[in-house]
Amino acid sequence: MPKELLLQVTPEIAANESLLKDYLSKQIKVSAQEIKHVSILKRSIDARQKAIKINLKVLIYLKGEPFQETKIELPIYKDVSNAQEVIVVGAGPAGLFAALQLIELGLKPIVLERGKDVRGRRRDLKAINREHIVNEDSNYCFGEGGAGTYSDGKLYTRSKKRGDVTRILELLVAFGASEDILVEAHPHIGTNKLPKIIEDIRNKIREFGGQVLFETRVTDILVKNNEVEGIVTQNGDKIHANKLILATGHSARDIFELLDKKKIFIEAKPFALGVRAEHSQELIDSIQYSCDFRGEHLPPAPYSIVKQVNGRGMYSFCMCPGGVIAPCATSPGEVVTNGWSPSKRDQSTANSGIVVELKLEDFKPFAKFGALAGMEFQKSIEQKAWHLAGETQKVPAQRMIDFTKSKVSADIPKTSYVPGTTSVELGQVFPGFLTQIMRQGFQDFGKSMRGYLTNEAILHAPESRTSSPVRIPRDPMTLEHLQIKGLYPCGEGAGYAGGIISAAIDGEKCALMIAESLK
Repeated sequence: MPKELLLQVTPEIAANESLLKDYLSKQIKVSAQEIKHVSILKRSIDARQKAIKINLKVLIYLKGEPFQETKIELPIYKDVSNAQEVIVVGAGPAGLFAALQLIELGLKPIVLERGKDVRGRRRDLKAINREHIVNEDSNYCFGEGGAGTYSDGKLYTRSKKRGDVTRILELLVAFGASEDILVEAHPHIGTNKLPKIIEDIRNKIREFGGQVLFETRVTDILVKNNEVEGIVTQNGDKIHANKLILATGHSARDIFELLDKKKIFIEAKPFALGVRAEHSQELIDSIQYSCDFRGEHLPPAPYSIVKQVNGRGMYSFCMCPGGVIAPCATSPGEVVTNGWSPSKRDQSTANSGIVVELKLEDFKPFAKFGALAGMEFQKSIEQKAWHLAGETQKVPAQRMIDFTKSKVSADIPKTSYVPGTTSVELGQVFPGFLTQIMRQGFQDFGKSMRGYLTNEAILHAPESRTSSPVRIPRDPMTLEHLQIKGLYPCGEGAGYAGGIISAAIDGEKCALMIAESLK
């Protein structure tokens, strides 16, 4: 029987197979030659002490013990060309994994995506970065793969209670992701590798009879007697089906407006909003690893920080080690920031959203918009930031200590945000209560992470698309909308997920409930 062991080793030992075998041989008192194979089941970093350790969970196979390399395979999909059709609106993780699950269950998905395929998106991302042109249908938020494709590909989730995380990770490995994501405590694919995986998922959906239509924006949902009958696209085409998974992501404001106009019940949902802070990766490494030089065996250090300020949580969100800040506006006349890391995380800067939790009462000035009050609050900040920074895709920026002292920065160095920055006192961008919390919060952060509060760090505003400002209510058992039969609100846009993995899990769950309802 192979032996399972939990251990702590130096980064050098963890990175070198023969050193690890030598170490394990002493632990289990056999010669290193006796160890045939070591499978690493889990890996994480413990940086709490000065001497950094790697936590490993391993399975040790000795000579004579049967060991077989297991290859992760895709499920057996059936041809669904002539099966019952289910409309899936949105080709982000929720929509794509819902489509795969539908095929597995013998149903035909028709996936409608307002944006372009992953390759076509690149031109539009270049246009927003270089020419400050925002394409409302194809940008960092809209297009094949959704908002996570080009804004990070982090796979970490705390949503164990929501479903089978391992199944989603294994599916991603079967589609070409590195097996490391099954082992790492904070798995990450990388923005450079995700597009190919997304493309392969789309080809698989088509291979087995599903449809994937790009540049197909839904402009109406056909409803009769409180039951879904299909959709209408921007060029007037109708597609009929009585099952519809709505997985449009957290930025599909036109869909929220459509539901509101059609009196399909939605409600305002609190979310978090703030800035994106950029430090040198070297500084973050020195804080987190308590060393001058990280060395080759440790990855660029992430950080996670939470403080309570004036009764509200202020915390780091979507932290990107060795990453860059991206422009994520979805309409002209607004600016939005987000961050991403390539798979190697080899950029010289680290960035993170630093956001404050909002409450429903914060949206009172926008009460006339009803369920869309949070969305209008969000929009007003993005538009104000656009105006203050010069009405291009440049964003308002300020050095961190200057911000805590309400002082306009004399200059802003070049940051990783390609469209550029304008020196602005960020208190002008946000409502007074938010500014106050953030000024205090950064000082508190500096006490916990010595060196974090520095004028070398640049704040970019706003980080506003942390999650959906709307929840589309659904039955907790059937996952169907409370009012409209056959409508399945799904993923991050509907308020039921927060990231790639939880969105993919939610997509699968909606597909399973549809299959269940058709039995």
